[in-house]
Amino acid sequence: MKKENGYPFDEVELKIHDLNEEWQDDASPGSTGRRKGETGKVPENIRRTQYGVARSGRAEERRAYAGGAERKRRREKKRKRRSGGIVFPAVLCLLALTAVTGCVVLLLENRKLQNEVQVAMAYVEEVNAVTTYTEEEVHAMTAEAAAKAAEQSSSEKEMEILGEIRTRMENGEGTAPVLRSLYKDELVVAADGRYYFFPIVDTLKHHSYQSEQFQMNEDGILEYLVDGNVASKKGIDVSRYQEKIDWRKVAGDGVDYAFIRLGIRGATEGKLVLDTTYEDNMDGALDNGIDVGVYFFTQALDKEEAVEEAEFVLEHLDGYDVTYPIVLDVEEVTTKNPRTEDLTKEERTQACIAFCERIKEAGYTPMIYGNLKTFLLMLDMEQLEEYEKWFAFYQTPLYFPYEFSVWQYTSTGSVNGIKGDVDMNVSMKDWGKDD
Repeated sequence: MKKENGYPFDEVELKIHDLNEEWQDDASPGSTGRRKGETGKVPENIRRTQYGVARSGRAEERRAYAGGAERKRRREKKRKRRSGGIVFPAVLCLLALTAVTGCVVLLLENRKLQNEVQVAMAYVEEVNAVTTYTEEEVHAMTAEAAAKAAEQSSSEKEMEILGEIRTRMENGEGTAPVLRSLYKDELVVAADGRYYFFPIVDTLKHHSYQSEQFQMNEDGILEYLVDGNVASKKGIDVSRYQEKIDWRKVAGDGVDYAFIRLGIRGATEGKLVLDTTYEDNMDGALDNGIDVGVYFFTQALDKEEAVEEAEFVLEHLDGYDVTYPIVLDVEEVTTKNPRTEDLTKEERTQACIAFCERIKEAGYTPMIYGNLKTFLLMLDMEQLEEYEKWFAFYQTPLYFPYEFSVWQYTSTGSVNGIKGDVDMNVSMKDWGKDD
């Protein structure tokens, strides 16, 4: 066997396919093609034994083999390109989808973070908005708020008061009653064209009467009730102005006692004068079972004149059974230029004490009669605490906090046996004969 260029070969048979001839491949491996109907070897005329022809055939075979391999590689490469052309875009799509999904997740997380940041910022702003104060500043702000509230309440109260004043004025009530209802912690005194306000003090004795227990009965008589029962006495006070009195009828009208004017001191000349009806009234009242007390209208300038008045009273009590108090009538007179016009409160008070002490020495019960002006403007009540008081006030409810025993509640009363008006009194004490 010869070798050339590393390829062993023997004589090569080159098959030349004649397009005009029919060939049929042997079914067995390694068999050579032949014409139909022939068997055995290739015709002699196509056998080539020359070296060049054989070599040329081998080269062509190698080229054919190489070409087939190249084509196979190309087909494989093309197939890979085709498969790669499908996979790569799919991968890209998958990557893109993953990227989009990631972006969405990031956006959602970002939105969540933004919300959390906003909440946090809002909280920070809220915290920053809270102002801290020192204790002194808190006290100052509290005081300011209280002042504003008080101012508002005061304004509302003022409107309420003004409305009440207007209503009561339209209903015919006077100024003094309206003021008294508004200034409950003070006593309002109308005198000399002015209004005086006196704080109610605890240094003076206060009475224990309950205003709602003073009630008018069906006959228009004021009574004081305790546990539903009448605990007061019906009384009158009279003078020459009532003229002739039928005391039998007075007694029949339920009058329990009478204060009878004994006399006066003249407001200008200062003379002591006995009331012209004194003796008749004393006899008439006592003869009809009516208890009596007496009163004297004073114009004493000092203690000496006050004692003189007391002696005058005691002189004219002789022969009478007087069980009710002996009263010093202290009130302002309307006479022009009265002799007591310039008296001070202290001078009047000392004159009252002198009169009362002399009456007490004689064994009688001294009493002072007066109204709001008397007790608050003209006299010093602290120095007169121990003496009984007869209070004149013609309105209800009761308007006097301090201790007293008898209330003169009207000057226009009516009693059988007396012509015209008469002063009516309710006494919370009974100084009758049986006590």
